Amino acid sequence: MNAVRHRWDLAPSEAIALQNALRGKIVAEDRLGPVAHVAGVDVGFEDGGKIARAAVAVLSFPALALVDCAIARLPVRFPYIPGLLSFREAPAVLAALKALRIRPDLVLVDGQGMAHPRRLGIASHLGLAADIPSIGVAKSRLIGAHREPAQRRGASAALKDKKETIGAVLRTQAGVNPVYVSVGHRVSLKTALGYVLKCATKYRLPETTRWAHRLASSPAREAEGIRRKLRAATAALTDR
Repeated sequence: MNAVRHRWDLAPSEAIALQNALRGKIVAEDRLGPVAHVAGVDVGFEDGGKIARAAVAVLSFPALALVDCAIARLPVRFPYIPGLLSFREAPAVLAALKALRIRPDLVLVDGQGMAHPRRLGIASHLGLAADIPSIGVAKSRLIGAHREPAQRRGASAALKDKKETIGAVLRTQAGVNPVYVSVGHRVSLKTALGYVLKCATKYRLPETTRWAHRLASSPAREAEGIRRKLRAATAALTDR
């Protein structure tokens, strides 16, 4: 499969038209190999929102040990518009992905995949742009309706837009608020639910998301310290 290339500096109307053009390229079935490394993606902002700080944290799977990470900073060139998040954040995320030493086999994105008005949230858009299996794991609902899942860990309910299933509501821990899981690209919804649950071992959010959020939103010096320590440790192991 091939990565989808296009300009990111579009007008909002052009961005919406592009989403509608790309939605048919999403593969909502399993097109991924064995998963040895799973990544989390998150984006924070610096300088009053003028700079996007994208972080990608790569964890071993299923052990979920941090093995690689990258941070990229780029000027924000697109306004905050609900439903067009990828045009604001994806360029920095793609730069961070390119800076990794270890390419992940699967990416969990803090945001929507196909649970989106045009079925092309940031998780799906990144999957296409990087040609990588991806899953959307959002903390809140963008569109759709659902019943409340049972309170036990692993309980889920379909997220539907009219009669179409666009994702699922998954309770990752007993008694906590659920997360909203949707297909990003090259992963079925059933497989997506399984990986999210396996990555959310102790908390509501997957460990991938927790690490990425720490790198994207912590004070810059702390985030850089984590990245440098990890790179030094992996370099030492390589030299042995």
